[in-house]
This record gives sequence, structure tokens and C-alpha cells, in this order.
Amino acid sequence: RIPKLRKGSYFPGFLEPRRMAEKALTAVVQEAYVQGVSTRSVDDLVQAMGMSGISKSQVSRLCAEIDDKVKAFLARPIEGDWPYLWIDATYVKVRQNGRIVSVAAIIAVGVNSDGRREVLGMDIGPSEAETFW
Repeated sequence: RIPKLRKGSYFPGFLEPRRMAEKALTAVVQEAYVQGVSTRSVDDLVQAMGMSGISKSQVSRLCAEIDDKVKAFLARPIEGDWPYLWIDATYVKVRQNGRIVSVAAIIAVGVNSDGRREVLGMDIGPSEAETFW
């Protein structure tokens, strides 16, 4: 229980760092997933950080949050006028069929009439050839 005071407030300092540590752990697990680290290696990483380990299902659940955010981003409506549009690609390494391969990440950035830039969309393809655009 948190004690009540007549004036001011009291919040135990030990509660917030734990929340921050949990956020940091989630970020580490998600970054490892994005980088293509296996769930077993993620468990080893978590144990190396001094924690009790993490199951495959926990890793999958944490990483599903990333997938949901990306899907929501790509499915959002793009509204307004975008007089300027840049489309470019960068190559990233991904795991496909148990192998690490290089693929093109195509990114579209628009500038609206107020001068604000926004990533409008992205997709992954084998190369940045015209047929992919």
C-alpha cells in the first residue's frame, strides 16, 4: 500500500525504475527480433542481463506488438495534398527460409503544403527495380 499524506504526494521510488526496466527489456527483445535473432538467443540475452529468462511465447507476444503497429501504420488513411514525394530504397538484411538475405526496403516520404514531412508508406521487395514500384 502507498501511504496517504495530508499535503503533497508520495510515490515509492522503487516502482518507477521497475517499469523502466520492463520497458528496456521489451525494447531489447523487440530490437533483437527485428535484427533476426532467434528466440533461443533472445532467452540467452535476457539471462545475460541477469533476469530469469523469457519463453518463446513471451518473445512472440512482445514482437507481435511491433507487427500490429506496423500493420496499423501501413493501413492508415493518407489524407491531404502531398505536392512533393520522394521514393527511395535502402537494403536491409532479413531472415528468409532460415537464411539471411539482402532485400530492398522501399520508402515513400511526402511533404505536405505546410512543409511537414511524413513517411507515407513502405514495402519490402527483392530489389528496387522499376517493376517493384
